[in-house]
Amino acid sequence: MNQPEATAAPVPGKVADLEAFGRFIAGRPTPEQFRTHYPDVKLVMPGDIATKEFRHDNSRYFAETDTEGRITGGRFM
Repeated sequence: MNQPEATAAPVPGKVADLEAFGRFIAGRPTPEQFRTHYPDVKLVMPGDIATKEFRHDNSRYFAETDTEGRITGGRFM
C-alpha cells in the first residue's frame, strides 16, 4: 500500500500544490497524519459539525474515509 511518508515535512498554510496534495491523499493517510502534514488546514471528518461558509482558499477539507477511518478522498469547501 502507498502510505504517506511519515517523515515528510509539514506544509504550512493553505494547500497551494494540489498535485502534491492529491498524492498525499492517494496514500490513504490517517486523520492524525493529515493534521501533522497539513497543520493549518481544517480537517472535517464525516460526522463532524462544521459551519456552512464557503472558502475559496483550500483551507478546509471535508474528508471521505474508508472502513478503517483512513482518508480516501474529499473536497475543499
